[in-house]
Amino acid sequence: MSVPSDLPVVAFVGADRIVAPRPLHRALPALHAAAAAGKGPLVFSLADGRVVDLDLRGGVGEARARLGPALAPTETRGPGRPKLGVTAREVTLLPRHWDWLAAQPGGISVALRKLVEAQMKAGEGPERARRAKERAYRFMTAMAGDLPNYEEATRMLFAGDWTAFDAAVEGWPEGVRETAREMAEGAWRNGAG
Repeated sequence: MSVPSDLPVVAFVGADRIVAPRPLHRALPALHAAAAAGKGPLVFSLADGRVVDLDLRGGVGEARARLGPALAPTETRGPGRPKLGVTAREVTLLPRHWDWLAAQPGGISVALRKLVEAQMKAGEGPERARRAKERAYRFMTAMAGDLPNYEEATRMLFAGDWTAFDAAVEGWPEGVRETAREMAEGAWRNGAG
């Protein structure tokens, strides 16, 4: 499976962060150099905290050629207003729902769009926090599972307690600590992110 060339990544050799957050195509020379020196870099996706498997054989150009294209929005065509990104789909509602929608200012389509947007915003905070917790947990499990206070940091991550999490990771190697904090951003009810 190819990896998108613009995937944001961070990389480590042991506990040392050798690549600060940046797109994969920009990180590739440092990753290739570490692999060529026999250091076996561990690369993490900043999007989801998973380890990224790369084929770093050959030259940097060869490794770059094996990367996938940059992530691009998918384009769909069909009924609706495709140039505006609008697609028509069937919705089944009870008659009282149709009556209420029809009575709303702007009509049925505007009312449905407003309802969907409101629900998306309402769920954004909890969903963002869930993704941040999962991303940080994946990273921490791979990089910090043997470090002091790992269990406490994990508990505080899922409890959403920034202050206690921050204290638990304080003794970790700098790159691991800072990356865990960065990946956990957005998971908190009391402080950072």
